[in-house]
Amino acid sequence: MSEMILAINPGSTSSKLGLYKELEEVFVENISHSSKELNEFEKITDQMDLRLSYILEFLSEKEIKLGKLSAVVGRGGLLKSVPGGTYAVNKKMVEDLKIGIQGEHASNLGGLLAKAIADKTNIPAYIVDPVVVDELQPEARLSGIPELERASIFHALNQKAVARKYAKENNLNYEDITVIVAHLGGGISVGIHKKGKVIDVNDALSGEGPFSPNRSGGLPTFDFFELCYNDDYSYSEIKKRLVGNGGVVAYLGTNDMREVEKRIKTGDKKAELVFKAMAYQTAKEIASLSPVNKGKIDAIILTGGIAYSKYFIEHVKELVKFIAPIKIYPGEEELKSLASGAYRVLKGEEQVKKYG
Repeated sequence: MSEMILAINPGSTSSKLGLYKELEEVFVENISHSSKELNEFEKITDQMDLRLSYILEFLSEKEIKLGKLSAVVGRGGLLKSVPGGTYAVNKKMVEDLKIGIQGEHASNLGGLLAKAIADKTNIPAYIVDPVVVDELQPEARLSGIPELERASIFHALNQKAVARKYAKENNLNYEDITVIVAHLGGGISVGIHKKGKVIDVNDALSGEGPFSPNRSGGLPTFDFFELCYNDDYSYSEIKKRLVGNGGVVAYLGTNDMREVEKRIKTGDKKAELVFKAMAYQTAKEIASLSPVNKGKIDAIILTGGIAYSKYFIEHVKELVKFIAPIKIYPGEEELKSLASGAYRVLKGEEQVKKYG
C-alpha cells in the first residue's frame, strides 16, 4: 500500500500544505490568512484552531479523506535544542510548542497542527529537522565570553535535505560525506556537515555570519555596544535592526534581491556594492569552515531563494571554487523535505526520535 503523507508548513500569514503519495507530489496549496483575523490572537499558537479549521475545510473540498493518510508531518518550531532527525509529536513537544520554550514563531504551529489532524484517525504525527537542530562539536560552542555560548539555530530542514540530495545523486550516504551548505534566503546560514551532523554553523537568527536581505549578520562589537546605549533607540528598535531591518534593506530600503539586481542593471553603484559585499561575506563564511575538516571538503552546496540569482552565485563561486566543487540547488522544497523525513521513518530507513 502506498504511503500518503500530509505535510504542513505554517508561515506568518499562510499555511502551506502538501500531499504526497510516497514522495510524488499530489498537490501543494497555500492557504492565506488575513492580518485582521490573525491580529485577534495574542500568541501565535492561539491561532491553532483557526488554521486547523481552514486546513480541514480545504481537505474536505479536495475530497481527501483523513483515513487515507499514513502520517501527518509539520514544520518543527523553536523547541529545545535537539539532534537532527524525524521526531514523533508527543505530549512534551506539544507543551513546549505552546509555551514557546525558545520563542514564538509561526513554525511552532507545525507540530500542533500535525498532531491535531493525526489524532483524528490515530496515525503518527511528526516534525523533521527543526531550526533548533544542534549537533555542534564542543569547540564550536565557545564564543569568547563564558556567559554567551554559541547557539545552533539555522535552516536545518533545507540544509540537511540538499545535503542528502547531493549524496544520493552521487551514490553516497549522507553519513559518509563532508559538505559545506550555504542557505541563501532572508537569512543566510552556512554549515559544515560531517558524517551526518552539522558540526559548526552560524546562528542565522541572532546575528552571526554574513549580512542578508533583512538581517545584520556579525557586527563590530564595540560600535554596536555604543549603539545599544544610544538614547535614540529602544530595546525593540535595536532588535529590529538586527533581524528585520538589517542587512540589504538597511542600505537600500528593499529586501527583494530581484529589485536590487534591476537597480544594478540601471547603473546603481551603491546597489552593486551592497550586493557584492553580501556575496563577499557569504564566501568568507564558507571558507572559514574549510579548516574544520582540514580542508577536506567533498562539495560546497548553495541553496535557498538567492541561489536563483546567477549574478550572486557567480560572485560567490569565484571566491570559493578553490576549496571544493560547487553544486547549486536553488530554492527550498520544505514541504517535500518534511514528507521525506516522515517517509524514511514509515519505511524503516530511519529511526523515529523521541522528544523530551
